[in-house]
Amino acid sequence: MALILSIETSTRNCSVALSDNDRLLALREADQGNEHAARIAVFVDEVLREAGKRCADIDAVAVGSGPGSYTGLRIGVSTAKGLAYSLGCPLIAVSPLQAMAVAAAERSQKENNGNDAFFCPMTDAGRMEVYAALYDGQGREVRPICADIVNEDTYSDYLRQKQVVFCGDGCGKCRAVLQAAPNALFYEDIRPSARYMPILASRAYARSGFEDVAYFEPFYLKDFIAGKPHVKGLA
Repeated sequence: MALILSIETSTRNCSVALSDNDRLLALREADQGNEHAARIAVFVDEVLREAGKRCADIDAVAVGSGPGSYTGLRIGVSTAKGLAYSLGCPLIAVSPLQAMAVAAAERSQKENNGNDAFFCPMTDAGRMEVYAALYDGQGREVRPICADIVNEDTYSDYLRQKQVVFCGDGCGKCRAVLQAAPNALFYEDIRPSARYMPILASRAYARSGFEDVAYFEPFYLKDFIAGKPHVKGLA
């Protein structure tokens, strides 16, 4: 048994889950944006209480590694590192994109009788850009994470080979462009969430795939660019 606390804050959705290996025990999430700092500690406390556990019972802390919102990632990773350090337990990094791909593959197998497909999880990166990767039905990486500008040709090579299942909060952009493609399927309700992290987190725990608590940093993919402040009366 491994009691794993999972934290995912790479998008608008702030979520915390507690799992026994890959079995979900409790989940809290809120898709309201800009409230991660206020909610995350409350959610940690609530999932522990619901499962009848204490902080001292936690065997590892898993965190969504990104890419995604710069501020959201900083909040989630800082919280996860603080908990792992104070509890003296391992820190596990989980790709929210890979976690979504595994969830989408599981759903596709149930709905399509094991239909072979590529799985393309994506998160919104602003304008017509998404952070996306492609995986096979076992969650193995087919194409690494990139910042893609979505147009009719972005995934055409993969769509010509077999069905591509798109998921995540960025696939609405993709659907508008690719809805006529015969091999495109969309699971827009599968979005970055701690609910999808236990499978990958438990696998990492079993193989001791831990991060250095002191030096681990989120995977931003792109450099943070601060907006120019607008001060009244100044040019």
